[in-house]
Amino acid sequence: MAEYDFLKMEKKLAKYLDEERYAHTMGVMYTCAALAMAHGYSLTDAQAAGLLHDCAKCIPNKKKLKMCSQHKIHATDFEKEHPFLLHAKLGAYLAKEKYGIRDEEILSAITYHTTGRPAMSTLEKIVYIADYIEPMRTKAPHLPKVRRLAFEDLDECMYEILKDTLIYLEENPKDIDGATRDAFIYYKDLHIEKLRVPQK
Repeated sequence: MAEYDFLKMEKKLAKYLDEERYAHTMGVMYTCAALAMAHGYSLTDAQAAGLLHDCAKCIPNKKKLKMCSQHKIHATDFEKEHPFLLHAKLGAYLAKEKYGIRDEEILSAITYHTTGRPAMSTLEKIVYIADYIEPMRTKAPHLPKVRRLAFEDLDECMYEILKDTLIYLEENPKDIDGATRDAFIYYKDLHIEKLRVPQK
């Protein structure tokens, strides 16, 4: 298990994020740690992924596009039209190159923390959920229910978050990334399957 100098990483990160984004990031890191405790996952890996999930967030969109081109990071047509989404892929690149993260699971959790995807790993789910429920979040619907589920059943929590996210985004269907819709279908199927099978 890798050891991380979180204090050093936090100081470096603070130079690149605005005050509000940094406060959100710390909330996500601690929520990741709490979820890791609840679900038997590595605390240090969860903290590292949470700390760095938004490390590219405050880069201007034009620069995000330019950096992705420079470093051969594939951007879909949808991402080119919605470049704010590129902070996830670009964040994974920066986590590796600037912060020394080599663990592929951590890098993948950063990559998919915005859109989600079908069949996410435990760490991917932890970061995605922590980003949604961290203490500074107040506007999302059904937060009390979602926060409770996060510590009980990660898959069921993913279903609830994705469902609410898609309802919100349906106001502007052009803003929905295909990966998010695919993730919702996957976790909806799991949800329906659980309803069919009697719980012990």
